[in-house]
Amino acid sequence: MIEYEKDAIVQPYVTEYIRSEIRENIGILAELEQYASEHEVPIVQPETAKLLEVLTAAKQPHNILEIGTAIGYSAILMSEICPEARITTLEFDGDMASLARDNVARAGLSEKIEVIFADARDYISYIDRDGYYDMIFIDGPKAHYVYMIDDCMRLLKKSGVMICDNVLYKGMTCTDELVIRRKITIVKRLRKFIKAISERDDMVTSVLSVGDGVTVSVKLK
Repeated sequence: MIEYEKDAIVQPYVTEYIRSEIRENIGILAELEQYASEHEVPIVQPETAKLLEVLTAAKQPHNILEIGTAIGYSAILMSEICPEARITTLEFDGDMASLARDNVARAGLSEKIEVIFADARDYISYIDRDGYYDMIFIDGPKAHYVYMIDDCMRLLKKSGVMICDNVLYKGMTCTDELVIRRKITIVKRLRKFIKAISERDDMVTSVLSVGDGVTVSVKLK
């Protein structure tokens, strides 16, 4: 099991209990968890991964957009839970994108998952697929979330689901007492992001204290 942060946004004993009840992955996902742990590559926390599985299984999306591929863990996770989905995933680090492609190929999912090396904030503004995606999962640079809302809503179908990870940012989003000086800009933008999506009339949003904080939004119109 992946190590969890002692300063997580919920008490460590709660996290420990929840993770003790999550069935451990096997195969490629277990390998990627081990790789992420050994090489300090950030991937979704186990309880967030389980939430992502549940939402994907419930929505049964045909087309998924992921922002922030890393080593391909979340894309493979979603593909395994919803084999019919076509996934486009964006990664701004060229070496990481290459590694993700290799992992997707090892998982036998190259025909279902497309890894694109791109700066997502710019790239999504050029995607000409209004109302195309059933689900969008955002786990890229946190300071950019607020700038991607409009394009994500444009690309998302009515009743589509948008999931954003790490929005509470080790609790720093919630209180200034936890803010690290070098993280001030990120925290301010995450607060602005949560406020912006919570006030929109075209979506309904819930902020969950799962993992490092997750927002789940549904497009209403």
